[in-house]
Amino acid sequence: MGNDIPKLPVYVLQDTFSLMHFFKTRVSLLPLFLLLIGSLLGAGCFSFNREWKKAASNPIPVADAGLQGRWEGSWHSDSNGHTGKLRCVVTKTNDLVYRARFHAKYMKVLSFGYTVPLEAEQATNGFSFSGEANLGRLAGGVYHYEGHADATNFFSTYSCKYDHGTFQMTRR
Repeated sequence: MGNDIPKLPVYVLQDTFSLMHFFKTRVSLLPLFLLLIGSLLGAGCFSFNREWKKAASNPIPVADAGLQGRWEGSWHSDSNGHTGKLRCVVTKTNDLVYRARFHAKYMKVLSFGYTVPLEAEQATNGFSFSGEANLGRLAGGVYHYEGHADATNFFSTYSCKYDHGTFQMTRR
């Protein structure tokens, strides 16, 4: 009669299921996450490069270009001394407004792109312009831009809540 003790049901995975086993047998999601983030960030870079190449293949004569065209140079933060490469493609939206699409490098490997509408007016030696763009809270919020450009040089100051500095570029 001692052998008539009912056996309790055994959870089938009780010996094999543990947190360590779970992590050892599952593919890590970190590489997939990094690939997804890289793809999303890279998409903006690819579209900028496509626009950069398109502007090179369809150049506007400098005499007619105004602010339009490809610009390349550097940015410099007066707040913290950081600096990096900067490229920009400027297209005319209407008689008073240009669309400036910037692509900046930070620490030689990180890149960031954004677009700023610039209100421009003809000046004695080229154009003077101003504009602003909200780059998001993590990037410093609303940035304000003021500058001038002639046939070969583009200079602008920028400022936001946490940073201020300059852009200096030449036409490409």
